[in-house]
This record gives sequence, structure tokens and C-alpha cells, in this order.
Amino acid sequence: MSYEEWFEQHADKHKKIVDKLLAKGYDEDEIIEYFDFDNMVKEENDFCPLYADNKKCHDMKKLNCYLCACPHFRFDDKGIEEKESKTLYSFCEIESKNGKEALYGDSIHQDCSECSVPHTKTYVKKNFDLDWKNIMKDCKA
Repeated sequence: MSYEEWFEQHADKHKKIVDKLLAKGYDEDEIIEYFDFDNMVKEENDFCPLYADNKKCHDMKKLNCYLCACPHFRFDDKGIEEKESKTLYSFCEIESKNGKEALYGDSIHQDCSECSVPHTKTYVKKNFDLDWKNIMKDCKA
């Protein structure tokens, strides 16, 4: 699956959950709390393929899944630039010290597995928007 396909499919899944919560009268804080990993595993098992194994994408005690993906992640399925005869497809805009480049054949992709920046309730609250795509609008390089 391409970055673009994942992005659009995830935005749709996210919107359906948020719309459901709004219809139930949830406020911003309740919506953010709903996206806590432990709750999402129980309530929204198809939101993330890792939920089936009760597995977190990042090793942190309190993982919030509202920003499943990071507003600082940049991608282009056609490639962003050539680096030493390899194609860069994604990178971290803020060059997080916990991120790194991963090499897969001739492709370079951002590896965010050691970075927890967007997965705290504090970060989500600071960057909150009911529309996930508004938060993520700069991701497409």
C-alpha cells in the first residue's frame, strides 16, 4: 500500500470514529481520551492492524492514537530526491533525534518507531482538530 493510499484510508477511518463520538456528545477532552491505546484496542479493533495482537507501534506507557501518524512526517510516493543513487520517499520535517532513515533496497524511508512526539495527550491537545487531515495537511511533500 502506498503512503497516499494509507493516508486517505486512515483519514476515513479516523473521521468515522470522530463523527460517532460527536454524535454521542463527546467533547474534545473525551475524544482525545477515547483514542487512548488501551481503549482503542477494545473499542476500535480495526483501526490499526497492530491492535489484533494488542501491540503498540511505540514503546511508551500511555500511547494516544489520535495522531496515528505524525504531522512532521513528509512523504511522496513518487520520491522526494535522490541520495547516493537511492530514492528518498519520506523524512521527518523536524529531524527528530529519535527518528532515523531506513534503507530498503534502493528506497529510503523515515523510521519513526523510536519517536513518541505525536502520541502523548499533551501533544494531541496542543495540535487538536476534529479533522485529522487538517492536522496532517503538510505531510504530502
